[in-house]
Amino acid sequence: MFSPPPNAANAPAANDVIKDGSDRTFMADVIEASRDTPIIVDFWAPWCGPCKQLGPAIEKAVRAAKGAVKLVKIDTDQHPMIAQQLRVQSIPAVYAFYQGRPVDGFVGAQPESQIKAFVERLAKLGGGAGGMDDMLADALAQAKEALDAGDVATASDIYGQILQAVPDNGQAYAGLVRCLVAAGDLERAKQMIEQAPEALAKDNDLIAAKSAIEVAEQAKNAGPIPELMEKLAHDKDDHQTRYDLAMALYAAGKRESAVDELLELVRRDRTWNEDAARKQLVKLFEAFGAKDPLTLSARRRLSSILFS
Repeated sequence: MFSPPPNAANAPAANDVIKDGSDRTFMADVIEASRDTPIIVDFWAPWCGPCKQLGPAIEKAVRAAKGAVKLVKIDTDQHPMIAQQLRVQSIPAVYAFYQGRPVDGFVGAQPESQIKAFVERLAKLGGGAGGMDDMLADALAQAKEALDAGDVATASDIYGQILQAVPDNGQAYAGLVRCLVAAGDLERAKQMIEQAPEALAKDNDLIAAKSAIEVAEQAKNAGPIPELMEKLAHDKDDHQTRYDLAMALYAAGKRESAVDELLELVRRDRTWNEDAARKQLVKLFEAFGAKDPLTLSARRRLSSILFS
């Protein structure tokens, strides 16, 4: 005879974790319910093709979470008010709520692996403060990865979402500044630094972002790389040209090559122009961040040159 597994009486049924919602029940089904458990809201409509692909995948992932996350499905044709208030402009649109506020979300159909990861992050979030920390760390890592890959739009979006949930997060605020620097909008980047909350005034990430602005301003006036390289080829000890080449390389996103040229300049004449190359390397280290792999390796190389 079949015997239910231990704790089966306490396990939530599928109907308990997935329900149809409405404008009228949204406060109870989502806002109030999310005080204890993360709630996913799937905005869909019967005519929406991608919704038919996304819906079953979310339901599958939510059931697999075994009650750690719940799903509320809202037909926007029948219940448009909440979707309008949340400024849903296209469907499928998915919002995640926890403790009464939105904490994550996405628009459009997604691969099943990403949906699973999305639900798993929310499940961790519902586990308490540690879950919130894990989710925040994951989001910050994703944003940095996007920015490092040159995807400024994605990085900006993630950093913006983080700041909506945690307004005083220094990494996210500095990340947005770096996004503006990467986009070449140095004026807005400087405005963000000036308008930073007082609590972040001495934040290390913001200090590093400020250095990134300063270096970017210096680099934007550097000459064309091919001309500088040709000039340096004729005179390896033309220190000003090597310095200018380093800054031009940095402006072109070639961080490693920029560092190489500055280190070579230190090796050839460490006192040139009042230690300009060494000082610029220190400024670059600040801009990269103390834990950046390039900072760590370049610091070791610089020390080797200085103390050899």
